[in-house]
Amino acid sequence: MTASTEHTGPGTAPAKERDRIFLTDAVQEDFSFNEEVAAVFDDMLDRSVPCYHLVIDAMSQLLARRLPNGALIYDLGCSVGTGLLALAERLSGRGFRYVGVDNAPAMLRQARSKIQNTVQNTFVRFQEGDITTCPLTDAGAVLCNYTLQFVRPVARQAFVRRIYEALPQGGLFLLSEKTIAHAPALNRDFIAIHHDFKRARGYSELESSAKREALENVLVPFSLQENVQLLQAAGFVEVEPFFTWFNFCSIVALKR
Repeated sequence: MTASTEHTGPGTAPAKERDRIFLTDAVQEDFSFNEEVAAVFDDMLDRSVPCYHLVIDAMSQLLARRLPNGALIYDLGCSVGTGLLALAERLSGRGFRYVGVDNAPAMLRQARSKIQNTVQNTFVRFQEGDITTCPLTDAGAVLCNYTLQFVRPVARQAFVRRIYEALPQGGLFLLSEKTIAHAPALNRDFIAIHHDFKRARGYSELESSAKREALENVLVPFSLQENVQLLQAAGFVEVEPFFTWFNFCSIVALKR
């Protein structure tokens, strides 16, 4: 997910294990965050999600401007902890505390291995849990990076409302999602451009097609407008996209 000028962030091994999961066209089951995926997840991110670390940089700037020192930041669907650890590095000195929540034990094992014997171990903790029901005690900000798209559409409004209610006045909700466009011709263009992005990073047509098939039943994207409407319906009044790249977007919602 990064351009050549972007850095990989803390806790990332110098040489990531290469993602070769979808080299075969025989997709046996839906995509899941298992041991096989966890082992190659950082490489999968770098080669599949455009401008990931640029988005993390932008989030760090918003958090730095809006949160008081020592605030608690939750990352719901933290996966292997790459984004949360990158934030902890960028925001060192502010005393922020971080809690990453995920329901996949394999992903959390990777995340915890990254912070062993590091300074981040003091400020960052990872816990297993259901992001739709886990406590958000003392939350100053909540992050969902490419997570909401895996929540069943019928459950998303209640999920976002729960985040709104957990935040204090002035709290932030930062959301990044893969999206669809309502204009059919442009939506096809955006999808094709994303495929070009992955092809340029070494994914074959076969791999992209197989991964698409595996994700079909588990990743249900909304449009940018639908995501904004979810946030507004939950109670957020100040809602703005702060980054878009074709069929990817990031949104900040400020609780007033």
